Amino acid sequence: MQRVVKPKTQRGKRALAQREPKLVEEVKTAMFIRGGNTSEMITRILKEFNMLRKPHAVMFQKKNMLRPFEDQTQLEFFSNKNDASLFLFGSHSKKRPHNLVMGRLFNHLILDMIELGVDNFKSMYEFQNKKCTMGTKPCLIFTGEMFDTELEYKRLKSLFIDFFRGPVVKNVRLAGLEHILSFSAVNGQIHIRSYRGLLKKSGTKIPRVELEEIGPSLDLTMRRTHLASQDLFKRALKIPKALKPKKKKNISHDVFGTQHGRVHMESQDLGQLQTRKMKALKRKGKQENEEKEKEESPKKARTDDDDASNEDSS
Repeated sequence: MQRVVKPKTQRGKRALAQREPKLVEEVKTAMFIRGGNTSEMITRILKEFNMLRKPHAVMFQKKNMLRPFEDQTQLEFFSNKNDASLFLFGSHSKKRPHNLVMGRLFNHLILDMIELGVDNFKSMYEFQNKKCTMGTKPCLIFTGEMFDTELEYKRLKSLFIDFFRGPVVKNVRLAGLEHILSFSAVNGQIHIRSYRGLLKKSGTKIPRVELEEIGPSLDLTMRRTHLASQDLFKRALKIPKALKPKKKKNISHDVFGTQHGRVHMESQDLGQLQTRKMKALKRKGKQENEEKEKEESPKKARTDDDDASNEDSS
């Protein structure tokens, strides 16, 4: 049984409070680990991916004799120590040359691991142009049917999104779409390309966008995989009740996303409904004359006796 040591200082209490589960988690930290034997290519890839992930990255300077697919205890220890849930492990051997293992953890336990072999690599320093600002949130583009059909490629796509998406924001301004990462799955290979978006004048309000490759550029092949079961993966994706949107009554959405609402009203008496008065709606002719005669009081008819009486009085 593991002994729980309570913090004795305020600094220790703040550190433990920072690691406690939150409703809205912060940006995930990634670990970049070198194996006991690595090639120059693998070392360069780890350093450049570390630059893409900064400031949410930890680069291990010392070599670590790890075999992630045989024993995960050391990786879980590093995850708990650095409060990191993503890792990229690089190694090189005769059996598996230029090897990368990308993975993620849930509750400091291994969730998914995918082993990738590097077939081709071109460093960002081989592209003699201006780079993106450090910490820029990239735009991720995925191309290829395998990312939507095969289970292993679906998990790899989800892993790439977790690894490179950066902070979660509601809105992004147009000038903020500076860094573009493209992932293509073609003929059993995964091609990763990095571009910088350039906004050019177009003569209209909408600028003309051009892409300039800035590196790094990789061609990868999938090797071994260690995927979480459906139950464990479902638990990792569980959303707290406090964050779930409350269901509103009498509101629905159609296929196109249009919102429809139902309003309950009392029955109306249309006979008392006041309409707009217009000349075209007035009744004319005999019907109008008859109504005027009914409204006016009847006048007395004049006779000859009345005229005579009027003369005598005068």
